[in-house]
Amino acid sequence: MNDLELPLPLRVAVVGLGWWGMTITRLLSKSDVIRPVLGVDPSAQSRAEFASMGVPTASAFEEALADPSVDAVILCTPHAFHAEQVIAAARAGKHVFCEKPFTVTSAEAAEALAAARAAGVQVGLGHERRFEPAVQRMQRLVSEGELGTPLVFEGNFSQNKFLSLPPDNWRLSATLAPVGPLSATGIHLVDLAISVLGEPKEVWARLGTLATSFGNGDTLTVTLGFASGATANISAVLATPFIGRVCLMGSDGWYEIRDRSHPEDPSGWDVRYTRDGSSVEETYYPPFSGVLENLERFAQAIVNKTEYPIDEAAIQRNVNAFEAIVRSAISGGIEKVRET
Repeated sequence: MNDLELPLPLRVAVVGLGWWGMTITRLLSKSDVIRPVLGVDPSAQSRAEFASMGVPTASAFEEALADPSVDAVILCTPHAFHAEQVIAAARAGKHVFCEKPFTVTSAEAAEALAAARAAGVQVGLGHERRFEPAVQRMQRLVSEGELGTPLVFEGNFSQNKFLSLPPDNWRLSATLAPVGPLSATGIHLVDLAISVLGEPKEVWARLGTLATSFGNGDTLTVTLGFASGATANISAVLATPFIGRVCLMGSDGWYEIRDRSHPEDPSGWDVRYTRDGSSVEETYYPPFSGVLENLERFAQAIVNKTEYPIDEAAIQRNVNAFEAIVRSAISGGIEKVRET
C-alpha cells in the first residue's frame, strides 16, 4: 500500500452515474466511513440528477484522477472500460473499487492488478454477496468442515429489471456486456462457488434469447467443474421476476439460502441447514446491506490497514472463469479455465 495516511471518511468519486452508480451513492449517504465527493458521467442528464444529491460532478474520468480531494474511485462503468480505468487510477495514485466483472479477459485482469500492486493502491471488487451474513456462515461451515466434503453448489440469481431499459442501453450490448445474464447477476454466483469450491478447471455454458430481444441473451445456464471434483450448477435469467437461491451440498450436510428480495434493497434471507442425522434448522437473517459493507471494508482496508477479504488471487480466478464462460456460451462446448 502507499504510505499516504488518509482519514475517515474516505473521499471517493463515483464514476458512471446510471442505476447502480446512483444506488451506491444513496447507500454511501448513510456511511461515516466512505463518502462521495464527486460524480463523473459524460451525460449531462445523469450529472444533473446526481448533483441534486448535493455532490459536485464532472464529465470526464480524468478530472477525478486529477482532483486532490479524491482518495479513491468507484467504477460503475461498462465492463469493457474497466481495465484501462483501473490502470489509469492506479497510475494516478487513486485507490480503486471496481464493479463486477473486474475485467472481461484474464490478460486484462493480470495487467490491471499488476498496475495496482506497483502503485501500492488498494483494489476492491463489487461482489457484495460475499458479505451477506448468511453467505459468510456458509463459508465458515465449509472452512470448519461442518458440511464434510463439498460436492455440489447450486445457485440461481434472476431478475427482470432490465426489461425497462431502452434497447440501446450498454447493459444489453453483446460488445459492452457480453453474455448479459452472466455479467448482470450470474457472475455473483460464480464468485460464491469459487469462494467455497476453489479453483475451477472447466466450464460448459448455454446462452439463449428466449423471451426478449436483448442483444446479449436473457437465459443462461452454467456448469463449472472444479479441481477438487466438485461441481457448480448456476442459472441466471433476465426475463423472470426476482428469485435468488444458493444451496451447497456436502458429504455430511447441506446449507440453503433463499433471498426474500433483490440485494439492491434486501429484506432478509431464509436459511435451512442440516447435518446427517440432525433435524433441519431454519433461520431468518434480517436485512443487511452487503453492498455498503463491501464498500466500507474497502475504505477500512485503506485507512486502517485492515485486510480486504477479496484478494488478488480471488479477483483473477473470477475473471478467468468469466472469460471461459463467455467462450463456452459462444462455442457451445466445454472450455478450459485458465489457471490462476
